[in-house]
Amino acid sequence: MSIDEITRKVSDRYAKAAATGEQMCCPTNYDMAQLKLFIPEEVLKISYGCGTPAGLKTVRAGETVLDIGSGGGIDCFEASRLVGPIGRVIGIDMTDTMLEIARKNAAVVAANLGYPSSNVEFRKGLADAMPVEDGTIDLIISNCVINLAPDKRKVFREMFRVAKPGGRFTISDIVADQTVPQYLVHDAEKWGDCLSGALTLTAYIAGMTEAGFLGIHLVKSSPWQVIDGIHFFSITLTGYKVPPTTMPSPIRYATLRGPFNRVVDERGTAYQRGIPQPITQDDVILLSYPPLAGHFVLTPHPVWLDQTDPRWTAVFPTQTPCTWQGHYALLAGPFLEAADDDQHIYRRGEPLEICSKTLAVLESEGYVPHFAILNRAGQPTGGTAVSCTPDGGCC
Repeated sequence: MSIDEITRKVSDRYAKAAATGEQMCCPTNYDMAQLKLFIPEEVLKISYGCGTPAGLKTVRAGETVLDIGSGGGIDCFEASRLVGPIGRVIGIDMTDTMLEIARKNAAVVAANLGYPSSNVEFRKGLADAMPVEDGTIDLIISNCVINLAPDKRKVFREMFRVAKPGGRFTISDIVADQTVPQYLVHDAEKWGDCLSGALTLTAYIAGMTEAGFLGIHLVKSSPWQVIDGIHFFSITLTGYKVPPTTMPSPIRYATLRGPFNRVVDERGTAYQRGIPQPITQDDVILLSYPPLAGHFVLTPHPVWLDQTDPRWTAVFPTQTPCTWQGHYALLAGPFLEAADDDQHIYRRGEPLEICSKTLAVLESEGYVPHFAILNRAGQPTGGTAVSCTPDGGCC
């Protein structure tokens, strides 16, 4: 199918869903009790997504927020509440039926929030050619929409264009654990189901990095469904348009605290836990963003850390038999590569099979924010217990 044909079929599918109330895509975790206090039922019943990007404490008062693929407006209206009356929200959608519903309810939401007028504007446009001025957006959100765009790298470049220096995104979407085959790519029905256009996590993050975003990291993930052995799962990612250096900083060194034994950042710099690494002024800015800031000690002079220092962190595996149960770990940033203390090397977005011992490590507080965990076993399995050597010999 051509790009134009895909776009038309997706738009027609969602227009039909808006008119009939058909449920689309994926389960979400909206706080409907809260949203019903100010958002009309007409909007709530046509809210399609795979996350809650506006409801994850990412929106700040007074900001300008852009929602890509705003649909009936649920995430825009949630953002409207959070930015307050002096903030601004822009929704972009390509489907006239959705835009009509969203625009009709904007004044109702504003009145329910006690605002003198609506601070939400809905514009017709495509994700890869957004009618938004350069460098005007503090926060970009999107909920299960970018996978519907045929040219996702163009969407990521558009996001970078409209973001302010220092701006950021929080995006929920569907990805796959392997490349989607052509027979699904050319299935028009499954495009509307958020399946045919899904990228792998590696390709998704790589496209954002190529566009210029840095500090890309996982906020949350959840398995969704399996089709012909392909695991589709929802992710929510955040990343930054890191501004250029404007004032020199006295910081010259970064020391990795842990819990990783070693990491490689998005600029290719390697850090070994406890050993100070010289950094540039641009690195200082990047490493000051969360969650990177929590992993490093930034100092004007070299600082070494060891196990006696309270800033040094590690999660050592228990040296007990472990079992293979079908689990795979996907590193989801903010590092290109990371190693644990059991000699596993994780590369961002690439599934790595892990045993039960490693699963327990990755589910610990220090590691869990950085990994999506999938289970590829066709049925529950206990596996056969194997003895792991101290050098990580079993896995």
